[in-house]
Amino acid sequence: MTRINRVNEASTLAGRSSRTAPKVVVLMGGPSAEREVSLSSGRECAQALRQAGYEVTELDAGRDLPARLAEIAPDVVFNALHGRWGEDGCVQGLLEWLGIPYTHSGVLASALAMDKSRTKQLFREAGLPVVESVIAVADEVRARHVLPPPYVVKPNNEGSSVGVYLVHEAADAPPQLSDQMPARVMVETYAPGREMTVAVLGDRALGVTEIITTGWYDYDAKYKPGGSRHVIPAEIPEDIAQACRDYAVRAHELLGCQGLSRTDFRWDDSRGLAGLIILETNTQPGMTPTSLAPEQAAHAGMDFPALCRWIVEEALCRD
Repeated sequence: MTRINRVNEASTLAGRSSRTAPKVVVLMGGPSAEREVSLSSGRECAQALRQAGYEVTELDAGRDLPARLAEIAPDVVFNALHGRWGEDGCVQGLLEWLGIPYTHSGVLASALAMDKSRTKQLFREAGLPVVESVIAVADEVRARHVLPPPYVVKPNNEGSSVGVYLVHEAADAPPQLSDQMPARVMVETYAPGREMTVAVLGDRALGVTEIITTGWYDYDAKYKPGGSRHVIPAEIPEDIAQACRDYAVRAHELLGCQGLSRTDFRWDDSRGLAGLIILETNTQPGMTPTSLAPEQAAHAGMDFPALCRWIVEEALCRD
């Protein structure tokens, strides 16, 4: 029996009613650069969980978080935080300390996945395809080409394409990074091709989506209306789709992810399977009904309230 079926069975056997449904805190907002995305995810998840019959409290994560959680005394926390502090193991460690079950991945998997350099090292050692990358001092990156162009510069521990610089092949000068960039950054070889993504729920890959944009898949393309178009299932050869699904499940398992994750790819279709590259794995994917992971769940027959319910029940069923 798969992890998905075990959780579904536990949920059915529980026979929960509105009187006995667990008390859920949806944790959202917080201080990261992805605060607005998290607020959007949190509101949508809270609404879906109410539709599914749970008692729900929405909580904007601040410095008073331990006291607020003690006051509310939830049965489970739905973690809808994005970015630093919310998906890098910090809040997960706090929830472990407080003894409150929570959704998505635990401390180690969250910290590993948020550290892009360590994730690449883990994937590389396991034989998963990743691009060459180095960690460099930001001032050095401003002064010279650390890698031959084209390459990408990004923070080592942010998501949602925050602070990403694309240096084109014809670039004469190195990038003039913002003063807000951290002192050390990741520089990685640019992977050309089509943008793909695969969500993994439990131990199952939900599907393969191609993301189509008119330019770089940056923050605006991800979150502004009309910024990108999603094609599901991706119109690609079956061997490439199968490789995407297989790599995503392996990445989920290597990192030790739980619940829901999403792994992003680039595929250079001129090179066949050799052109497929893993970009990164996200342990806290966007959670609005039109976000990539919920879209894949819907395509697989699981609507948004059912997906949110599954995620909560999986957290409550953990050993």
